[in-house]
Amino acid sequence: MSVTVQTKRVTVPEIRAAKHGKPVVCLTCYHAHTARLLDSHVDLMLVGDSLGNVMHGLETTIPVTLEMMIMAGRAVMRGSSHALVVVDMPFGSYEESPQIAFRHAVQVMKETGCQAVKMEGGARIAETVHYLTQRGIPVMSHIGLTPQSFNVMGGFKTQGRTEAEWPAIEADAKAVSDAGAFAVVLEGMAEPLAAKITRQIPIPTIGIGASAECDGQILVMEDMLGLNPNPPKFVRQYAQLGPEIEAAVKNYAADVRARAFPGKENVYPMKRAV
Repeated sequence: MSVTVQTKRVTVPEIRAAKHGKPVVCLTCYHAHTARLLDSHVDLMLVGDSLGNVMHGLETTIPVTLEMMIMAGRAVMRGSSHALVVVDMPFGSYEESPQIAFRHAVQVMKETGCQAVKMEGGARIAETVHYLTQRGIPVMSHIGLTPQSFNVMGGFKTQGRTEAEWPAIEADAKAVSDAGAFAVVLEGMAEPLAAKITRQIPIPTIGIGASAECDGQILVMEDMLGLNPNPPKFVRQYAQLGPEIEAAVKNYAADVRARAFPGKENVYPMKRAV
């Protein structure tokens, strides 16, 4: 007996088919409550290892663990029903071999319910991308400025500033596309190069600090909302929630200290805990 599974979510084939079509709207997300707010407005939510920076105060994404990614992935899945959810594979979880990458990617998908994983790297991980996609795991790739390579790159530097750098980055894009990735993030990349890669490969490019000609765009949600006091220069901030939150907390603290906080007994159900 066959069973038909109904789904409301955006699918991997739909994202792949967006090449040169309607721009793909993407944001990072790490919590159930923000996933609910984003869900009807974006096509794809990335549970990024950037949670190490924005949630845990880490200087780089390198210390982020598989367990941290799975916990956040579960939360985002619980808070969403429409957007495609992609979970980052953290540093050290996929580089050793395609087999180990497959094992960890299966764990991520089984324990979160997400629809795809993302891995940083181009030609060097093409074999792994192929291995996973041939075994039922959709992969989004990530080239250009790859934060997990912070130590090798010597910091966060724009990639492709000189045309001498272009052939290697173009080869990375072709390698992951040929290997079966359904989309590729182009981060911190010189605009002419990102535009050229977008024209060259048959899968959607998702830009972050790259080119407006990419097939979609992604930002770190906290950067876009003004929660990061030092966002990257390329980020357009659509709100300034950081100062608003600080002002609200300041006012709350003043009310409590003045014993002016208007409260009511039994305002919360008994099951709610602080």
